[in-house]
Amino acid sequence: MNSKRPINLDISTIKLPLPALTSITHRITGIILFIGLIFAFWALDKSLSSPAGFYAVQDALANNLLAKLIAWGLLSALAFHFVAGIKHLLMDLNIGVTLESGMRKAQITVVVSAVLVILAGVWVW
Repeated sequence: MNSKRPINLDISTIKLPLPALTSITHRITGIILFIGLIFAFWALDKSLSSPAGFYAVQDALANNLLAKLIAWGLLSALAFHFVAGIKHLLMDLNIGVTLESGMRKAQITVVVSAVLVILAGVWVW
């Protein structure tokens, strides 16, 4: 083994390309969605339990800043995860697996996701 090889153990100095960042973010949004199901199932259960529960959830989503933030966060995570998932499906189908097309798909993923996140924010707020 060559002992003169450079070793970089400082992860903050490593510059990841955009396709890698979108792939990592896809995984993170999947985790956020999984954890966010706790809020979504609680709101669904409460809203289906009685008319008073429905109005309580409706009021929380209309007037509570934290509830709006959680809803917007979940919708944003869903939007990015959906768009990045389509990108991954295209790669699984061997469509655009070159470096150039990978970078282009990552850019498209970021732009489309940003538009969807803004639209979700307009809808929630």
